[in-house]
Formats: sequence, structure tokens, C-alpha cells
Amino acid sequence: MKNKVTTPKIKIRKGDLVKVIAGDSKGQQGKVLSVLTTKSRILVEGVNLVSKHTKPNAATPNGGIIKKEAALHISNVALIDPKSGEITRVGRKLNADGKLVRVSKKSGEEIK
Repeated sequence: MKNKVTTPKIKIRKGDLVKVIAGDSKGQQGKVLSVLTTKSRILVEGVNLVSKHTKPNAATPNGGIIKKEAALHISNVALIDPKSGEITRVGRKLNADGKLVRVSKKSGEEIK
């Protein structure tokens, strides 16, 4: 019997506001640009910038060094509570319509 590899449930989505809690970019916050579920990594706007050397091409006629975001591991970021502005964990609850929604563990506020 083959061992089935399962990816963990990722509670952070594209567009969420997150704060980096570990690593070189610790303390910075930004909006999630994309979530790489298979690798458990995320791209955060303006955080974990790396220098990429590019050759001249149609898009960049001069080439040179470009700063761009590198992926962070999902465990190194925490979601920011929409109500209080501090970091929080994510829970799930049924709302009035009977739909499962994400909620902040600190304030109980629904995360949009």
C-alpha cells in the first residue's frame, strides 16, 4: 500500500494581511500575493525581497538587478486580525446562512 502524502490545511488566502513572525523579514507586514499550496509557501507584497540579475530582453531593455519577492514558509507568517490589528490564529464557524467561514480566534470577527 502506498503512503498518501497530504498537504496541510492552509488557513491563509490570497489578499489577506499578514505579519512575518520569524526570519530576516520579521516584523514586516503585507498583503498575500499568492499561496503555493504544494510547497506550503506564500508570497507577501514587499516582504523578503531578493536581488535578481536579469539579462536585457524585450520587457527590460537595459537588464540589470531587479528586487522581487521570494516565497516564505507559511509557518513564518501570522494573519492580522481585521478588528484589532494584532496577529491572530484562524478558526472556522458556520455563519447565519449555514456557510463555513474563517473567523479570528482573538476577536471572533469574520475574516473577509
